Amino acid sequence: MDKHVKILTNSSIIINRIAFLLDQKNIATLIKDNVESARLAGFGTTQNDVELYVYNSDYESAQKMIEEFNKENAF
Repeated sequence: MDKHVKILTNSSIIINRIAFLLDQKNIATLIKDNVESARLAGFGTTQNDVELYVYNSDYESAQKMIEEFNKENAF
């Protein structure tokens, strides 16, 4: 059974964009939104506290795609 590994922590906008791009390459993702969880529980957290997970078997492919995304969207 494949386990998930955290590949990135960033804002919701960036995480959702990268998850969309990974989905187009048939790489399954899991998003853990700590910002929304904290808000619902009545706590605060930083805005860049959304985590993106992929399966261990997809880690290298996902990492390459994220590196390409970062090169194209350097800011």
